[in-house]
Amino acid sequence: MKEGNVLERDLIRILEERSNVFANPDRRHMIQAVVDNKEAFVSANGALATWTPPESTGRSPQDTYMVRHLETEGEIDWDSPNNVPMTRETFDMLFADALATLSGKPRLYVTDRVVGANASYALPVRVVTDYALTALFTDTMFRPAPNEIENSVFARRGFTLLCLPYDKLDRSRYEGRLRKLPKGGKTSDMAVAMDFDRRLGVVYGSAYAGSVKKLIFTVMNYMLPAEGILPLHCSANEGPAGDCALLLGLSGTGKTTLIADPRRALLGDDEHGWSDDGIANFENGCYAKLINLRPDKEPEIWNAVFHEADYLDHGAIVENAMMYPDGHFDVDDERLTPNSRASYPLTYLSNIKSSAMSGHPNTILFLTADANGVLPPVSRLEPEQAMLWFLMGYTSKLAGTETGIVDPVSTFSRFFGAPFMPRLPDVYAHMLGERMKRHGSQVYLVNTGWSHGPNGVGQRMDINLTREIVNAALTGQLDGVEYVLDRHFHLLVPTTCPGVPSDVLLPRNTWSDPEAYDARALKLASDFSAYFDKAYGDKNIDPAVAAQCPGK
Repeated sequence: MKEGNVLERDLIRILEERSNVFANPDRRHMIQAVVDNKEAFVSANGALATWTPPESTGRSPQDTYMVRHLETEGEIDWDSPNNVPMTRETFDMLFADALATLSGKPRLYVTDRVVGANASYALPVRVVTDYALTALFTDTMFRPAPNEIENSVFARRGFTLLCLPYDKLDRSRYEGRLRKLPKGGKTSDMAVAMDFDRRLGVVYGSAYAGSVKKLIFTVMNYMLPAEGILPLHCSANEGPAGDCALLLGLSGTGKTTLIADPRRALLGDDEHGWSDDGIANFENGCYAKLINLRPDKEPEIWNAVFHEADYLDHGAIVENAMMYPDGHFDVDDERLTPNSRASYPLTYLSNIKSSAMSGHPNTILFLTADANGVLPPVSRLEPEQAMLWFLMGYTSKLAGTETGIVDPVSTFSRFFGAPFMPRLPDVYAHMLGERMKRHGSQVYLVNTGWSHGPNGVGQRMDINLTREIVNAALTGQLDGVEYVLDRHFHLLVPTTCPGVPSDVLLPRNTWSDPEAYDARALKLASDFSAYFDKAYGDKNIDPAVAAQCPGK
């Protein structure tokens, strides 16, 4: 623990004075405690089933705060709506209230884990909570400390997190300090707060397990660039020849489906760091969406969650999924939330690389699901183009339906993970471009969205064709082919790709009305330009990168 910090000294005192503190219990003990404490039910297959209050079925971005310190405030992009500032005084109140509440609990659980498979920058993380289920989640998602932890740049700069998932704050104490709720005007009784400078965090009132996971990874995404390491919200795998591939994409783009390749070993499915050593997973487990999961389409996830085992050996946590009285799940029922989740160890998957580390990526794929039907199925990105598309993090979502036609809404999430990337945007973009050039990594943009027209007219790209494209990119089959320039989006589009009809590669050729294609492409390009100007107009973006923005 860090010395000289009054808040942490108070925590140490509480833990030393209490007789009911369970420090780093073994996994079976935690599972049994979850059941004994009635924090979850044992399902028919042995997994643990739990449900949260309605306000905790997902993250609460407006209740997520970062402490603003005068000394370091210039390192964070406070113009981003995801970076909500909190004063040091309010955080100290929050931390003190959390300590006072914890001190009155009948039992406490402490887990000491690390984030990061590469021991040279593994971040020690101590979590203190009153819920065995939260402790089990951290045991699953975070990693055991490596023998070489003393060599980590963070060896003496660990992070401490207090988690009270089911307690609520006294609203009157936080009047004017926390946000007002839109309905009724009451002060929020929930806060997820992190102090990067003092390496402290609090989750108070959020029972969504993802609040713990994402807080810690936001911390990593802030701390790593200062050590020359690029954090990436991505999945990663490795081929039989040791070639590493990264897949970045927002929800609905097919990242989970495409990373699962029986020919390639999985490093991880969500968070990685790119250092001078190569790629390393942050995590020890997976936190997967369950809605509409199918065993034929996602057999690895299905088997990890729903295999049958004694509950003490199983330990997967199923969060907010419908379970019938007989203990069986219905993953299609979304009455509580479409964001039902499951947490399970990576070792439950059949084809993983146990070290969770690989070399520098040969291939990086940016996935987008363009419902406009105007982006090519695949295009090659030069470094400045890759930096631009990394900044934009584009996909499209489907809005409401009118007379059978759904109008796509352009969605931009910087670095394919905007809420968790707090630093100024040019930092992450520059680091990607520099690493691409230094290590010869090739980036491709892969559109898993619509072809032959927009949603409502065309059809979704066939997953088998997308798999052919991904395989061609990973195996170097797109290296020597002819490319043409897409004038709307400044993209280099291959004219041939093994296993893919050539006419599909050029989207304008697939539309029955080419002029309608041009109009739709211009509209999307203008969306890009408008968003870029709003988000990055005064953010010191390299002019060579800015010039690659569609609509410019």
